[in-house]
Amino acid sequence: MAKHRNSGWWIALAACCVVSVCALLVGASTPATTIKIALQAPITGDYAYEGQMAKQSVEVAAELINKAGGVLGKKIEIVVIDDASNPKDSALAAQKAVSQKVVAVIGSYGSSVTEPAADIYERNKLVSVGYGCTAVRLTMDKERKYFFRTCGRDDAQGLFFGKYAVETMGAKRIAIMHDNSTFAKGVADEAKKALEPYIAAGKTQIVYFDAITPKEKDFSAVVTKLRETKPDVWYFTGYYPEAGLLIRQARDAGLSCPFVGGNAAINNDFVKIAGLDVAKGAMMTQEPLVTDVTTDIAKQFKSLYMEKYKELPSSPWPVYAADALYAIAGAITKAGKTDSAAIADALRTKMAGVQGVTGPILFTERGDRKDVPYKMYVVDSQGALKVKQ
Repeated sequence: MAKHRNSGWWIALAACCVVSVCALLVGASTPATTIKIALQAPITGDYAYEGQMAKQSVEVAAELINKAGGVLGKKIEIVVIDDASNPKDSALAAQKAVSQKVVAVIGSYGSSVTEPAADIYERNKLVSVGYGCTAVRLTMDKERKYFFRTCGRDDAQGLFFGKYAVETMGAKRIAIMHDNSTFAKGVADEAKKALEPYIAAGKTQIVYFDAITPKEKDFSAVVTKLRETKPDVWYFTGYYPEAGLLIRQARDAGLSCPFVGGNAAINNDFVKIAGLDVAKGAMMTQEPLVTDVTTDIAKQFKSLYMEKYKELPSSPWPVYAADALYAIAGAITKAGKTDSAAIADALRTKMAGVQGVTGPILFTERGDRKDVPYKMYVVDSQGALKVKQ
């Protein structure tokens, strides 16, 4: 009986081994049916509003690409990974993306959040395309072979503000405020640099250059100090939660000069926080919003987005996230494979003819997007952002 039982045991074990080996062989020989691309974004946290719009935009772009036949005959599958709007969770999100064996990553929102993730992707030779990370240092201080971005850089935005403030607005006294974040301080410094020639020529002066503390609610001391400098224009380069509170409290304190936000300061949530009565007339240095883009892809994107969500993204970043997907899909098509080195090479050298929502997508050798335009927007009486005429 003992011998019989042992024989049965060996037969069962052998059968299990055969099944396991067969399963492994099938798994190894069966190619992936989709191309997995991760979106790393602030789905929760301080900037969850932006993250949700990015998720929606990328999913709309993926649906349009898949309807048109996908990439290399396969459908794109979006894997959403939350970085909770902070650098620590960003690193964890990047590790999660790497572990899930995605082909490439879109993300993230905020330069200080993007940076630690970009380092992890670089070490793992995984292409990442940022969509809301404008700090110059991301591409200039360190050479990254696998990092790209579809948004513009702080120096371009700062230059645009400086020229507009002096030449269009005729501002003689300029106040610049930031929040010490990588992004906001970067834009503020670049705006200050752009004003130097005008200051040297005696055309203007900077009467205020200082930082606020993010996440505070009471800015009464700050706006009082700002009001005493009597600025002709006030440029705030931080984010929309503080921007809405700042402009409300400043108007209550009697500061009536024009308010100009950087391109993270104004969206629909800014209008809600400030109140429409205060928000209307506020301006913003801004890449073109999707409402003002008329490419064929933009028309398809806006139609499907409206069908699904009833209103279009109220900032440029979600649309640049969609552009990041178009860039990755275009590079894979040009490369003819999903190898990271091949995708990175295609992004640098083979993007002719690749179009995104906002138009042609071309990159410099350092990974920056070429030819990103800027406009001055203003909040109209209905709370919508319109190009200032």
